[in-house]
Amino acid sequence: MEPFLLKGIQLLLSLSFLIILHELGHFIPAKIFKTRVEKFFLFFDVKFALFKKKVGDTVYGIGWLPLGGYVKISGMIDESMDTKQMQEAPKEWEFRSKPAWQRLIIMLGGVTVNLFLGFLIYMMILFVWGKNMLPNSSLPMGLGVSSLAKEIGFEEGDQILLVDGKQLDIALDINKMLLIRGVKEVVVERANQSKVIIPIPENIGNRMFESGELSILYPRSPAIVDSVLANKPAGQAGIKTGDKIISANGVTIDDWMDLSKFNNDNANQVVNYIVVNDMSIDTLSMRLDGNGKMGVMPRNVIKLDQVELSFSQSIVEGFSYGYWTLYDYVAQFKYVFTKKGASQLGGFGAIGSLFPDTWNWKGFWASTAFISIILAFMNLLPIPALDGGHVMFLIYEMVSGRKPNDKFMEYAQIAGFFLLMALVIYANGNDLFRFFST
Repeated sequence: MEPFLLKGIQLLLSLSFLIILHELGHFIPAKIFKTRVEKFFLFFDVKFALFKKKVGDTVYGIGWLPLGGYVKISGMIDESMDTKQMQEAPKEWEFRSKPAWQRLIIMLGGVTVNLFLGFLIYMMILFVWGKNMLPNSSLPMGLGVSSLAKEIGFEEGDQILLVDGKQLDIALDINKMLLIRGVKEVVVERANQSKVIIPIPENIGNRMFESGELSILYPRSPAIVDSVLANKPAGQAGIKTGDKIISANGVTIDDWMDLSKFNNDNANQVVNYIVVNDMSIDTLSMRLDGNGKMGVMPRNVIKLDQVELSFSQSIVEGFSYGYWTLYDYVAQFKYVFTKKGASQLGGFGAIGSLFPDTWNWKGFWASTAFISIILAFMNLLPIPALDGGHVMFLIYEMVSGRKPNDKFMEYAQIAGFFLLMALVIYANGNDLFRFFST
């Protein structure tokens, strides 16, 4: 099956699962507080539904427009814009007749379910598949450094010992932490085994984002060829799988980054490479293409360690992973309000790209957990038409003792709806632009 189609199927399955559970988060407390739910729909049923069936007071169905789902609660100004109902005298089973604290619980139910679900899935992933580890021992050549990393004090071959006094399970998480977690200092071990404390500038995250250097520290690995692409310069010159490139025009090549930088600087040029393998040392010549490519794929010699966890350890580690996933997403949200960040907003294409190219249950559930946490945060934003907008008005009512005017709520709902539609169109437009420009 084509990766694009497989990703689409996974996205649809994941969103359907999350939407149903989110709406159940509203539905269940509504029923507990004896509030009538008129509709429970997966996807939107604009003009018509693919399926619907009435059970008791509620019509359950599947719409044709896969932009979300909803429950229509009696006596509530929501996306249905049923203003006629609001003009009638309040009924005891209606949302507007319930105490503010009950309405608040109903509105927070979907977000609560998504947040709890994300944490729970992470716990189960760790219990079933264990935890990935990438200690310094798995990076024998240490880390390579970008120009920005070198500028703030890192050196080629550094190994991360402590970040703000704590060890990292995965050494490469250092990039994410520098970008969004406000790291104060990093302790590294140099190639000469000396330990150095590197103070981190406060603006490092902004500098990484604006420069596009999101991975200023990367794993170093020898330039060993894993495969050779057909009809490319390397294959025509005689490079084979397993060959190690150690020199280019007399310039020493220590790792793949050295090779990439050299090739980029010598596009369309004839280059003499010294190549070693188990049998011989050869000098091979080739002309690089216009992009500085030779036509080889690197061998990945860096392997993640897998550590099994007990059930209790999985709960603790899963909660921690969920917490930091939420923290990181909220922290990086500030970049959305920059010109560059706005251009990187993505819609369903970006979400679909989170899923693996081949069917993989671990990858599917990890992506689903991440999306669930994103949905929890996004739904809590104080925008009318989102749960957060309703929560905002309910908190106002509870503090002031006054309900917002129904007409105001109608206008706020309309404004929120059009704002959300504009964001959806913009984000998915970015996806289309990226797709056709690559």
